[in-house]
Amino acid sequence: MDTNDQPLAQLRARTESLDSEAALRRWSRVLAEDRRAGARRLGEQCARRARKRAAAERHLRRLLEHRETLWERGVRCVAGVDEVGVGPLAGPVVAAAVVLPDRVTLLGLDDSKQVRRAERERLAAAIREQAVGVGIGVVDVADIDRLNVYHAALEAMRRAVEALCESCVPDHLLVDARTVPRVSMTQTSIVHGDANDASIAAASIVAKVYRDALMLQLDERYAGYGFARHMGYGTAQHLRALRELGPTPVHRRSFAPVAEVLRA
Repeated sequence: MDTNDQPLAQLRARTESLDSEAALRRWSRVLAEDRRAGARRLGEQCARRARKRAAAERHLRRLLEHRETLWERGVRCVAGVDEVGVGPLAGPVVAAAVVLPDRVTLLGLDDSKQVRRAERERLAAAIREQAVGVGIGVVDVADIDRLNVYHAALEAMRRAVEALCESCVPDHLLVDARTVPRVSMTQTSIVHGDANDASIAAASIVAKVYRDALMLQLDERYAGYGFARHMGYGTAQHLRALRELGPTPVHRRSFAPVAEVLRA
């Protein structure tokens, strides 16, 4: 194909419309033959996008290996489970349980801590759209202080699985470095599971985006603490506000920095 007589704007529009590795590589080779430097630069962009997409597809295939191993053993419905919000001084612990479809097209899926906020929100929406089922479990501050945060996280996971079962009962759970208590299905604990399994990574992203939305609501209710920026974690700004303004009802009294302010 000779592109020399086609306007660069037209070539750019076609370049932006391509979304498969094969198409990007073919178009990059075509543009490499164009006599114009601008067209060749578009071809180089295509080649870079093709390499990036190929890497993302390899990463996604690797993340799906745990599920495929379970499929080979006869397990059909696999849920990933993860929690977020163990470390903050304020706000709830949130867990999610996610059953992904047989064909997963979530390029960019990864541990929520490794994904930028805008990409997390895009992925969370895509996960909810594609998933066979999604369950959310929330444990509030009163129960965190009563149970301790470790057991609160386990309870959030149990609630997430229970919520998932209302629409989709999994045969097996893949869990990030924990064992979900009081559930009937078999499960596998995977250390750093949110970075090594697609279903757990999906749960990590859904839980993170859900909890962040709750913290944005708390930021509106309790001005001055900066919840929208640090999501309740113990940043210097948060600790300073805690000392100056005192704890809110959503601060965890069992956590040392909050307890110290209460004792002062």
